[in-house]
Amino acid sequence: MKPSFTLLACLALCCGHASAAGRPNIIYILADDLGYGDLGCYGQRDIRTPHLDRMAREGMRFTRHYSGASVCAPSRSSLLTGLHTGHTPIRGNQEVFPEGQAPLPEGTLTVASLLRGAGYATGAFGKWGLGFPGSVGSPLRQGFGTFFGYNCQRLAHSYYPHHLRMGDDLFPLPGNAGKERGQYAPDLIQERTLAFIDEHRDKPFFLYVAHVAPHAELVAPDDEILRSYRGRFKETPYEGVDDGPEFRTG
Repeated sequence: MKPSFTLLACLALCCGHASAAGRPNIIYILADDLGYGDLGCYGQRDIRTPHLDRMAREGMRFTRHYSGASVCAPSRSSLLTGLHTGHTPIRGNQEVFPEGQAPLPEGTLTVASLLRGAGYATGAFGKWGLGFPGSVGSPLRQGFGTFFGYNCQRLAHSYYPHHLRMGDDLFPLPGNAGKERGQYAPDLIQERTLAFIDEHRDKPFFLYVAHVAPHAELVAPDDEILRSYRGRFKETPYEGVDDGPEFRTG
């Protein structure tokens, strides 16, 4: 796979009800390939981002918060371990076929394992890319009690994949069989994310939300929001992979 340049626009905030001990609930949102200049709160005016702008107004903005690396896996490894790329164990996008990437070593200290040890419920939703299913780098072995989404960052290039992962288990999406587009993965991941918040809102939790958008496929259901942008920008059609062995495999 040709590595894709990744800018990580991140927001951290306290939300919901604090625990009885006064410990805040923490949500960390990572948007893949979203530069900070793509948000209204940093001056962008072409695409509306009202909810993120509100979070910036009512919370805080990070003006010196940088990606740890230029591609997916090492930048996520830096984020979760707190180590720069000279020390963090994942140094590049090393593929493990048929699904996944080189794993974080067993015993790696992550922010999730630290918080889980302090009594936090921990959940990861979206794109992982730090260890194939069942490996020592699986999110379930790196401090997260719950995971739902794409284990493999290569497969995350498709927004209508044939399957996702619930923990290490396969979560088939029959609505996307063949060339069908019946189940939009980002929406499914968002529903599970909100359910995690509802379940844990009255006790301390750490929620890591690693969105796949706007990286890679750049498709969305033909809804009212998408239609509102029709004709506003000059567009050049892109010929993607619509058939053959590489269809929906990255």
